[in-house]
Amino acid sequence: MNNSKNNRLEEPYGLYINRSKQISFYFNSNLYTGYQGDTIASALAANGVFLLSRSFKYHRPRGILTMAGRDANTLVQVDDEPNVRADVYLVREGLHVWAQNVFGSLSNDKGQIIEKFARFLPVGFYYKAFYKPKGAWKYWDSVIRKIAGLGKVDTASIPYKSDKAYRFCDIAVIGAGPAGLSAALQAAQAGATVILIDENSSLGGSLNYTRVDQQYSCEQLIEDVVNHPAIEIYFNATCTGWFADNWLSVMCPARMLKLRAKIIIAATGLIEQPAVFRNNDLPGVMLGSAAQRLIRLYGVAPGRSAIVLTSNEDGYSVALDLIDVGITVNAIVDMHKEEKETELVAEVKRKNIAILQGNAIYEAIPGPGKRSITGALVGEISKDGSVDKKLVKISCDLICMCAGYTPAAQLLCHSGGTLKYDELDATLKIKNLPSNALAAGSVNNIDKLDAVLADGKVAGWRAAKKIGFYLDEEPSVSENRCIRKQNYPFPIFSHAKKKEFVDFDEDLQIGDIKNAIKEGYDDVELVKRYSTVVMGPSQGRQSALNNMRLVARYSQQPQVNTITTQRPPYSPEYIQHLAGKSYQPIKRTAIHYRHIEKGAQMMPAGVWLRPAYYGEPTQKSECINRESLAVHNNVGLIDVSTLGKLEIRGPDAAELLNRMYTFTYSKQAVNRSRYVLMTDQFGAITDDGVACRLGEQHFYVTATTSGVDNVFRNMLHWNAQWCLDVDITNVTAAYAAVNIAGPNSRNVLNEVVDDINLDANAFSYMEVKTGHVAKIPARILRVGFVGELGYEIHVPAHQGEALWDALMQAGEKYKISVFGVEAQRLLRLEKGHIIVGQDTDGLTIPPEADMAWAMAKTKPFYIGKRPIEVLTNRGLTRKLVGFEMPSDATLPLECNLIVEGNEITGRVTSVSRSPILEKTIGLAFVQLNQSEIGTNIQIKLTNSKIVNAVIVPTPFYDPHNKRQEM
Repeated sequence: MNNSKNNRLEEPYGLYINRSKQISFYFNSNLYTGYQGDTIASALAANGVFLLSRSFKYHRPRGILTMAGRDANTLVQVDDEPNVRADVYLVREGLHVWAQNVFGSLSNDKGQIIEKFARFLPVGFYYKAFYKPKGAWKYWDSVIRKIAGLGKVDTASIPYKSDKAYRFCDIAVIGAGPAGLSAALQAAQAGATVILIDENSSLGGSLNYTRVDQQYSCEQLIEDVVNHPAIEIYFNATCTGWFADNWLSVMCPARMLKLRAKIIIAATGLIEQPAVFRNNDLPGVMLGSAAQRLIRLYGVAPGRSAIVLTSNEDGYSVALDLIDVGITVNAIVDMHKEEKETELVAEVKRKNIAILQGNAIYEAIPGPGKRSITGALVGEISKDGSVDKKLVKISCDLICMCAGYTPAAQLLCHSGGTLKYDELDATLKIKNLPSNALAAGSVNNIDKLDAVLADGKVAGWRAAKKIGFYLDEEPSVSENRCIRKQNYPFPIFSHAKKKEFVDFDEDLQIGDIKNAIKEGYDDVELVKRYSTVVMGPSQGRQSALNNMRLVARYSQQPQVNTITTQRPPYSPEYIQHLAGKSYQPIKRTAIHYRHIEKGAQMMPAGVWLRPAYYGEPTQKSECINRESLAVHNNVGLIDVSTLGKLEIRGPDAAELLNRMYTFTYSKQAVNRSRYVLMTDQFGAITDDGVACRLGEQHFYVTATTSGVDNVFRNMLHWNAQWCLDVDITNVTAAYAAVNIAGPNSRNVLNEVVDDINLDANAFSYMEVKTGHVAKIPARILRVGFVGELGYEIHVPAHQGEALWDALMQAGEKYKISVFGVEAQRLLRLEKGHIIVGQDTDGLTIPPEADMAWAMAKTKPFYIGKRPIEVLTNRGLTRKLVGFEMPSDATLPLECNLIVEGNEITGRVTSVSRSPILEKTIGLAFVQLNQSEIGTNIQIKLTNSKIVNAVIVPTPFYDPHNKRQEM
């Protein structure tokens, strides 16, 4: 047990911890204890451990900076999870934590020798080195990645289960501090439904860890919000992105919340900013708010003796908090020359704390190995903004920086807002908010509590008013909105020996930013890309404002007044959140329960459930083979009700199809069907199906199960521009459909059809008839997707089960078999028929998929025609081809790669063993030089082994189509 130093404070400190539940965990193989509710960082700090990690570039010691998950100083490895933010990650029993980016041990990192060569690693050095001789980067890439590596990924780890939820509300409020609480309550009282989101485990925001005037207690406000029926609260939830149409991504502990609101209020508060001085990155140097969080939320003393560097009244509040828990404050170093007498300042003076006005810290004095600090050199700020060299040494093991704030406005920037620098207040302010966005409270640079509450109330009132709630007079806004200027204009103090860090993530110093500007990168966006400032894990939360100040001062360009572009996500997102299980509505066909009775294994197809095959999962292959052979040799029945179905009616019905699809339909005969292939405006294949002409002005068009909604939407979209005289209706759910196929399909159908002549001469291939099947009104299509004589029968949905029963009864004497989607896919593969989205991708044009036959040569226009012509004339680079392998060869998987030597030349799109052909067959994209019949290709399996295949013509089965035309 390693408890050599106990920094734990007694109650009432420690709002978040449960002292009755002690937890043991490991850090770098040493055993420590904490309490339930502790984070890794707070538990270690309670045990006297403040060194948590090593920096990215120079391997400098790093410790707690924000205690809010807003920096990279506390990134650690937790079990098999890398890059965990130790200051917000809760400890649990038996947790194993390791420091990252360490060579040797954390306390004696051999990688810190890199710092001695810092002069040879100037800003942008990676752009000027490692590219000569040709190919050198392949060597240096692995070396640099190893040196600058962060956590380790365990590819065998099993992620926890996560899902997605969808929520809607009138008003979403992001941030449950005083402004957010006030806004949520006001909006709810106006009649709006409100969702309140906060990344913490309790309401109140900064009220939980900062000193506030007790006359403005928010206890009643919190109680009113919690008990209001129209307010739904999400704790431990981080809004990571604000997208079009007020779509918010919210990361909850094991769920991604997809939230849409009519209007959004951001009450996200402020982000405290560091000062820049030599060794400002070492353990023991932290933000004042971080020290307050340790004290009040976790009951941990952040040090023994302290210096507070401040530019605002909050620094005096921090000093008093430190004194309250027995920490000696040796000095308050106030960067402002003039002292403003307030109650907090007066209280500090009554405590006899030294106040050094107009001074700054020039250097933090490191302890052994730079793993802590032992003091600071303090001097007066000169007229030019530098620190006078008449320095005073003050002892301490803790430096609290209260140099100012920047609005936590990243989400508002996602919505279209901008941040502009205000010279008078030396801070960024929000501008150009869209009409669907409001900001409330401290994010508006308001710091007096009564003004923050009033601003939140006004925001809630305005939001409710904007979405149509009738309200009385707007609440008044407090005139006294700020106590004093919060930010020091230029809290950046260069040192002759450097190591004054602007960006802790990337180890960037003042000189790096200045040198980037000298080399011509004098725009804030160019400095960002050249130096990588603000591009690290914390995304500029502690560096963007100071970087902007440096660029403004040292560039010759007009005054820089904005920070770099803010993009989602606001904070890290887990892949399992993004890929988590989605709960979607499931549709069942009218025949669904007949499949269940037959022992079907169901599978999702778009939003529908379909039978994959009939039988036990342990005999899947045998079931699929049996079903496919039944279709080839006898007769099979499949439910195809999920096919998309569209009714196209009107004088311009044929013209609409001419424009939407690649074939020609104006001269299509009534009672005939024709293949349809749809491409987008870039020429890529998006869907296919069959168009049946039931009358001169009436077409019945099928589409793919998953693509019909997109087809329908595209037709409506384009016709809104073309204004053709046509009616387009999606009737997918209105019709049930089956496909009966096989040599005996006509015989079975004759048993239940009286008013249609099914003879081959009377009902030819690709013809359409309307009549009755088992006395049920039906549309019968003679089509052959599975390569055998077959008929598609479409009936009103409520008659689907009756149709199925009639066909199954009529087929008993022919030993009819049912078959599912898996057998259907095998049958279509044998015929070389593509599945859009499987054998095509978002860039596939018809000639690449060997579908040029489906394109009208003389038609003047269809969507995608011109791009297809241009791309074809440029020359194709790939082709979809058929391949075969011996039946005993290892079966490749779909998406296994086609390779030629060390180069990837294509991929497998479909593959299966065919029982009728007794070989393995498949479709694959290959380069043109591999597409000739008889060419041998190599397929790289998932286990990296290589198997051989040969290119063959398609269809694989019945190449002359005699079977389906019998």
